[in-house]
Amino acid sequence: MKIYRAAVIGCSRMGGFIDNEVVGSARIALPYSHAAGYTACERTKLVACSDLRTDVMAEFGRRHGVPRASQYTDYRQMLARENLDIVSVATQPEPRAEIVIECAKHGVKAIYAEKAMAASMTEADAMVEAVEGSGAILNLGTNRRWDARYDRMKEIIDSGSLGDLQHLIIYNNGTLFNSASHSLDLILRLNNDQPAAWVQGHLPDGDRIFDGDILTADPLGEGIIQFVNGVKAYVLLTARASEFEAICAQGTITAFNDGHAWQVRKAFPTGLRGRGELQIEPSPQTPLVSSTLRLIEDLVHSLDTGQPPRGGVRVARAGNELIFGFIESHLLGGARVSLPLKKRATRLARNHTPRQPKYTAA
Repeated sequence: MKIYRAAVIGCSRMGGFIDNEVVGSARIALPYSHAAGYTACERTKLVACSDLRTDVMAEFGRRHGVPRASQYTDYRQMLARENLDIVSVATQPEPRAEIVIECAKHGVKAIYAEKAMAASMTEADAMVEAVEGSGAILNLGTNRRWDARYDRMKEIIDSGSLGDLQHLIIYNNGTLFNSASHSLDLILRLNNDQPAAWVQGHLPDGDRIFDGDILTADPLGEGIIQFVNGVKAYVLLTARASEFEAICAQGTITAFNDGHAWQVRKAFPTGLRGRGELQIEPSPQTPLVSSTLRLIEDLVHSLDTGQPPRGGVRVARAGNELIFGFIESHLLGGARVSLPLKKRATRLARNHTPRQPKYTAA
């Protein structure tokens, strides 16, 4: 049984320490960080890491068993020396495309990239070309795609027991790159990764965070997505954090508090003069398991079998394009924007200080 050699580029929060922030959570199962996932997976061995901050990298090495000799401030040296099978790119979006492309050039066959995919659509296109051109595979760290609870939600939708899927609702989209990258990927998955035909978006703070084609902050965003199969998604900014709903022809399924509670309602002809009413049905009970571990196991399965991963680089680009579709629609005064986007040069480029990871649990 082959053990795949893994490394992490970007040793901070999601790379190595986010578990300390969510330990004991009823909504997130450990392991959660990239490094902890490689340690927990019996088919991977974490052998190297890279970060520009040597203090963070040293603490990462102590926590996850990476010796100092295998800690690199230059990730290209690591790629050249370590004979890696899987590499995590757990950086912010701005440098991600360059790093993923270098991983592909150095023969890395599986890449686990954090979300959002890229800081521009031009860079996302270059990532697709590099990954596919090298024969590599990529999964994006949009964890709900590998969350067993949302698998169950999808199974109920796909079963047809509630009728055809008609609408999807995100009740709090959050900032586009950090938060919406998660929620938009989930609605793509619930709709079987159907392509979007058009989007219409609004950024509440959008008028003050542009410098030409440069986006200087990660904006809040909401809007509407029309998919080619007729399904429409409503992307809202409300007080209902991380809640999602699928509305079908004969019923609904709703995830409350990020899947911590569920409600299924099904139409029955019991109302006034036989009109249908939605009645509450038994809700799905699905064990909480590590989405990070399942994502890594999905990459391992693809490496073993040659089958495509559950995510993939083109699905990652589709989610990224929804983000930039909202941005472009806002710049056009809220006009409907057809996909794929013609304008692909708009870029996120923030001047911000990296957050310090939390080295110990609360």
